[in-house]
Amino acid sequence: MAPKKGSKSKKDEGKPSSKKAADPLFPSRPRTFQIGGDIRPAGRDLSRFVKWPRYVRIQRQRSVLYQRLKVPPAIHQFTKPIGKNEAMTVFTLLNKYRPDTKAAKKQKIKEAAAAGGAAVAKTAFQVKFGLKHITTLVEEKKAQLVLIANDVDPIELVLWLPALCRKMQVPFMIVKDKARLGALVHQKKAACVCLTGVEKADEAQLNLLRNLALESFNNNAELVRKWGGGKMGLKTQAKLDKRAKAVAVEEAKKVASLNRA
Repeated sequence: MAPKKGSKSKKDEGKPSSKKAADPLFPSRPRTFQIGGDIRPAGRDLSRFVKWPRYVRIQRQRSVLYQRLKVPPAIHQFTKPIGKNEAMTVFTLLNKYRPDTKAAKKQKIKEAAAAGGAAVAKTAFQVKFGLKHITTLVEEKKAQLVLIANDVDPIELVLWLPALCRKMQVPFMIVKDKARLGALVHQKKAACVCLTGVEKADEAQLNLLRNLALESFNNNAELVRKWGGGKMGLKTQAKLDKRAKAVAVEEAKKVASLNRA
């Protein structure tokens, strides 16, 4: 008769157990054979091998091309936005003159209707946006200060605006970035915004910013003349350094042989 599953036979009782004790020097590391678990090297950064989305690849390639190729001054000036402290001062001023949201406008109309159909009081000064609108304000010299985003895509949309501001002697600044400008006017993004005026209490602050814009952008001759790009990659730099060292060694040998003769 076959022995029952739960009971041990007499022959097996005398045999020593075949299980080995765990070795502390070489602990067991069982591998997981789930999806990707059998091939992924532990602890290695694999972000280089990731197939990134198309827009990420394009913006990275664009940044590399701007470094390698020679970039004309008209485009290169957009890589020189104002600093963090100046930007904070500018945006603090513009935050005071943000336009009303759609909900706020509706509420004002309802309140005016409830008050007996009086006309809705318009805000005297507020931030203007829209490329065509700002172009008209600059041409008519009504704009007091123009802010242009540095990351507009395609850049041709605002490429001509700094030249127009210089010609019409309207102070302008290049700032980071279009999403931040859009937040001022309750939009996802805005290519440029401007101020046509401020309250009397903020006139001194506006004049200070206008002078800063004239000094840093309008009257800055370096922005109009300086080309950008022309920076080689690490591999090319290493190759050229190696070639220059080899040439220097050959020259040293020639000089040494001439001295002997």
